[in-house]
Amino acid sequence: MDITALTEKGLGMAMEYAPKVLLAILTLIVGFWIIKKIVKIANKGIRSSGMDESLSTFLASLLNIALKIMLFISVASMFGVNTTSFIAIFSALMVGVGMALNGTLGHAAAGVMLMIFKPFKIGDLVTIGGGGTTGTVEAINAFNTTLKTLDNKRIIIANSNVTGNDITNISGQGEVGVELTFGIGYGDDIDKARNIILQVGKNCPFILDNPSQGVVVAELGDSSVNLATRPFCKSEHYWDTLFYMQENVKKEFDKQGVGIPYPTMDLNMIK
Repeated sequence: MDITALTEKGLGMAMEYAPKVLLAILTLIVGFWIIKKIVKIANKGIRSSGMDESLSTFLASLLNIALKIMLFISVASMFGVNTTSFIAIFSALMVGVGMALNGTLGHAAAGVMLMIFKPFKIGDLVTIGGGGTTGTVEAINAFNTTLKTLDNKRIIIANSNVTGNDITNISGQGEVGVELTFGIGYGDDIDKARNIILQVGKNCPFILDNPSQGVVVAELGDSSVNLATRPFCKSEHYWDTLFYMQENVKKEFDKQGVGIPYPTMDLNMIK
């Protein structure tokens, strides 16, 4: 085949496909613009419905991806690509990717469940698992949840591990009771110790008047009489209240001669 024939064939192909290429480029430009507008409107509508911001962003990103896939399939059909076969191949590919990312997709699904049912929100103090990790929720991402502990550590927990464990939302109700137990000696006056605990609670700037604080005998232990109290405070003052009560009750016990016993052991030596 000579140069002239090749040139003519190239010109013919260019004349045939140039309009399709230009139309495809124009379709992509207009399509991306329309998709951007649709996603923006949808995102605004989702947020106005009162849905969590994290969930609205997640759903908007899914809509964005789905619309772009549809746009690319439409552009492919302009060049005579068999879209039925293309969709079948793409579906099979997605199934394979889904099987390979089974655990990751499980975390993503768990993240969606967290954002829909909202067992906690950003800023809540929570415990994940019975007696497990305690911290303030810093972020709820698609695949993991981030907690910030009191000592400024960042703990990242996979979402499926969050939903698969017990979740204790300590501060999500706005007000929280602070569980405290103080042991006194069997020879000490229970009423005196009770009045000291109540007075310290009254002086605490974080404890609420309603519900009122009470002090009860929770247990007659091996070496102490254990007095339990549960003062209520605003959720954000949980740690402040806990530390204030522990420190100042100890100081007042010392001042007024109320002992806090500790386990002792008597040894009898036989010659």
